[in-house]
Amino acid sequence: MTNASQARSSNASPYDVGLLTKQSTLSMCLVSETWLPEINGVAMTLSNLANGLLKRGWQVTVVRPRQRMESSQLTIARLSHFLIPGLPIPGYAGLRFGLPVTSRLIDAWKAQRPDVVHVATEGPLGWAAMKAADTLGIPVTTTFHTNFNHYCGHYRIGWLQGLVTRYLRVLHNRAKYTMVPSETSKNVLQDEGYHNVEVLGRGVDIELFHPSRRDETLRSTWGASPNDIVAIYVGRMAAEKSLTVVADAFKILQRVHPNAKMIWVGHGPEYNKMRQLYPQHFFAGAKTGVDLAAHYASADMFIFPSLTETYGNVVTEAMASGLAVVAYDYAAASAHIKHQKNGLLAPFNDADAFMKNIAYLANNPAQIRTLGLAAHPTLANQSWEAVCDDFEGFLQSAIKSD
Repeated sequence: MTNASQARSSNASPYDVGLLTKQSTLSMCLVSETWLPEINGVAMTLSNLANGLLKRGWQVTVVRPRQRMESSQLTIARLSHFLIPGLPIPGYAGLRFGLPVTSRLIDAWKAQRPDVVHVATEGPLGWAAMKAADTLGIPVTTTFHTNFNHYCGHYRIGWLQGLVTRYLRVLHNRAKYTMVPSETSKNVLQDEGYHNVEVLGRGVDIELFHPSRRDETLRSTWGASPNDIVAIYVGRMAAEKSLTVVADAFKILQRVHPNAKMIWVGHGPEYNKMRQLYPQHFFAGAKTGVDLAAHYASADMFIFPSLTETYGNVVTEAMASGLAVVAYDYAAASAHIKHQKNGLLAPFNDADAFMKNIAYLANNPAQIRTLGLAAHPTLANQSWEAVCDDFEGFLQSAIKSD
């Protein structure tokens, strides 16, 4: 992998927003259907990667759908945004997909040519960006964030799974690199015929997500005393997240500990349905920053039975916050949890084993604290700084190999 300090272009980038001090640098267009303040793991990850490049002297333009109440162009903290028209994603209020504006991207990149285009999401905008970059001979890299092909069954369109799988493979195989968050994901994609797959890990802010954020006042608003067990779920409230499994797992806990509390943090298309089904649970809605960190740390155990993750940033956030995590043995959980050492793992899609882990903690409540204490130090070396170093290296390699 090329050292970042040795890979600076001799020509000034066309995406100069007037705030960089370097005379010459590299430029990247980051193409994404989602961006902050939208709350999801993809938007959070991309924001960290973009900010990491800015700190290294890159000039970064985000090409994305215009969010509500936005003008056509804006520049914030050296990060330029090229906004294109979008349409709402069915079933996901507040999220939009970008229109396939291939010609507009070609015109823009002819006038101001980036050194590399990174396609982060595979919707119509991502496909258009791939076509535009190919037309102009600009190298392209991609990241594989979401198993969209695995979502089809959850939305009663299982007959589309084969088509979606082929679409994703064709798009990613046109890139110099497809970056995935774990070795497991790399192996799966390679088995499915993906080429040039590389691992780009994920970081976690262990200063933000820390056991010291525990707040007894917050716990009291949930009706929890200091000795009550609080279980939490954090993430999108969507069908593919196995939300009813979370609720069933909590029932097992509550049979042994009637005063236990279930906290849900997040929003999505299943939010109202879940509130109606479980009115005795506490639904906090979407949280960010210190508020999110306090919600994590003020709980005791994290229940996460999702089977559709490529990584699962919430797992590492929960571990860093000092929670006992119960999850399936794959993605982030597989990478960071050692069973019965710093969390509990069940074999992939083994619901019986998952519930047995919940029952184990219910009958051995001291283990909740023990596992939580062991979880936080596990993430000590998972910095975003190292991840951004790797990301920069892949981009530089793609530019040099073009």
